[in-house]
Amino acid sequence: MPTGRDAAPLDARIDVGGFGYAKGQASIGGASGAFDYFVTTSVQRIDGYRDHSNGNAFRANLDLGYQLSDDAVTRLYVFGTSTNQHIPGEVNKAEALDRPKAANPVWIDQNQQRNVDSIRVMDKTTVALGETTLDFGMFYNHRHVDHPIYQYLDYTVDDYGGFLRAVDDRALGSIRNRLTIGVTFLNGTIDTQQFVNTGGHKGALTVSMVDKPKNFLVYAENALHLQPGLALIAGVQFLDASRFRHDRFLDDGDQSGDPRYSLWSPRAGILWSVAGDAQLFVNVSRSAEIPSYDANVVTSPNLKAQRATTYEFGTRGHRGAVGWDVSFYRSEIRNELQCLTTAPWALCSTINADRTVHQGIEAGLDADLPLSASGDKLALTAAYTYSDFFFRHDATYGDNALPGIPKHYLRAEALYKHSSGLYAGPNLEWAPGHYFADNANTLTVDPYALLGFKLGFDAGKHWSVYLEGRNLTDKHYISTVAIAGVADATSEIFNPGIGRAFFGGVRTKL
Repeated sequence: MPTGRDAAPLDARIDVGGFGYAKGQASIGGASGAFDYFVTTSVQRIDGYRDHSNGNAFRANLDLGYQLSDDAVTRLYVFGTSTNQHIPGEVNKAEALDRPKAANPVWIDQNQQRNVDSIRVMDKTTVALGETTLDFGMFYNHRHVDHPIYQYLDYTVDDYGGFLRAVDDRALGSIRNRLTIGVTFLNGTIDTQQFVNTGGHKGALTVSMVDKPKNFLVYAENALHLQPGLALIAGVQFLDASRFRHDRFLDDGDQSGDPRYSLWSPRAGILWSVAGDAQLFVNVSRSAEIPSYDANVVTSPNLKAQRATTYEFGTRGHRGAVGWDVSFYRSEIRNELQCLTTAPWALCSTINADRTVHQGIEAGLDADLPLSASGDKLALTAAYTYSDFFFRHDATYGDNALPGIPKHYLRAEALYKHSSGLYAGPNLEWAPGHYFADNANTLTVDPYALLGFKLGFDAGKHWSVYLEGRNLTDKHYISTVAIAGVADATSEIFNPGIGRAFFGGVRTKL
C-alpha cells in the first residue's frame, strides 16, 4: 500500500457493470514535515447474477506516518470494513448448468446471509541500525459476524498481538550474509452463539461457547551469498499454538477442550543468478498447518495438524521483452485438512485425510513485443497451472484424485497497445478437462472456456477509461465446488459461474 510520501494527492475511480454492479473508490495522500498520511475508501453494491446474491460493502483505510529521525519511522494503520451479502447457495449439477441464475430455495427460505463488521488497528515502527533493520509493533482486531445459514451464527472475534523482526545484511569478509530473525504472538477470544434459523431470524439457542486461541511463532532465515549470484538459504520456524474451548451449552454434550500444537518447520534452498536477470532456484521445506477455530467443531474434535514436505525447483527472470516465472513442485502431505460437505444446507465438516500428494507446475509468462518504431506493441500475458493432486494408498479412497480443482487451468490475454494510450484485445480463461467433485471420484465437473475482450485508453497521465466484456459466449459453467466424500447427481455442491456481462469505468489521478 502506498504512503503519503509516494501516493498521488488524489486518485478516484468509478466502475459500473452487469447485474447491478457499481463501485466508487477514492484516495488522498500527502506529507508535511515529519508527518504523512494516506486515506482510501470504497463503496460497492451489486444486485448479483443469481437470485438472492445481492450485497454491498464499505471499506476505509488510514495510514499515518511520522519520521522519528533519519533512521526511524513509525506508522499507524486503521482498516475498517462493513459487508452485507446474501448467499444463493449450492445446487445440483443439472440446476447449475441449466438454470444458473436460480438460488437454492432453502437458502431463500432461510434468508441466508453473511454480514461482517470489522476494524483492525496496527502500529509498526522501523529503525535502521547500521546494517541491521528492526521492525516491531502491535495490532488489535475486532470482527462481528452475523451469519444466518443452516443455523443462525452470531460471533464476535477479538484478537491482539505483537511482532519483532530484525534483518541484518552485511559482509562477512568477502561474503555477503543476510540474517532474518523474528517473533510473533497472537492471542484472542471468539464468543460464538448459534440459533435455529427461522427465516433469517434467531430461534432457540443451539450452541454457546468461547474459544481462546493462542499462537507463538519464532523464525530465523539465513541467506549466505557464497559468490555474486549464488546464495545458500536455510531457515526454521517454530509454532506453539493452543485452542482452548469452553462450552456453555451442554444440551448436546460438553465440547470443551484444550488441544495444543508444537510444530517445527525447517527449509533450505539454493538461489543461482545464471545470467543477467535470470535465476534458478531449488527449495526443500517442511510446513505445518493447524486447524482453525472454525474447523474445531463438534463433528471433528480431535483434528491433527497438517504436515507437508515440499520439493520445488524452477526459474524466474526477464530477458529483453520477455519475462517468466516457472516452478515445479511436489508436496507429500500427512493429515491434510479437508472440509467435506456431509449434509445439505450445513457447514462443511473438517477431517484429516491420511496421506495425500500435491504436485504440479505453476508458470507465468509476459511479453511486450514491439510492433512499430512509434511505440506500438503487443502485450502478452499467460498464467498456467498443472495440478496433479491425489490420495496415496488411502484406506477408503485408494489413489483417487483429490476433488475440487482442475488439472489444467490457463488464463491468457493479448493486448494491442497503441503509442497514444489506446489498447484492445481478447482474453481467455480455460479449464480444458473434467475434474472430480468428490473424494470417491464418482461425479465430475465439466470443462469450460470463457472468452473476454478489453478496450480502453490510458496514456499514463491524469485519466483513463475502459470497457470490458466477460464470458462473451454466455457459457454455462461451474465455478466452484463444495467438495464431498461421495456425491451423486442430486448432490447440491455446485456454484454456477457468472454469465455474460459488461463492465466499464473511469479513473482520474492528480
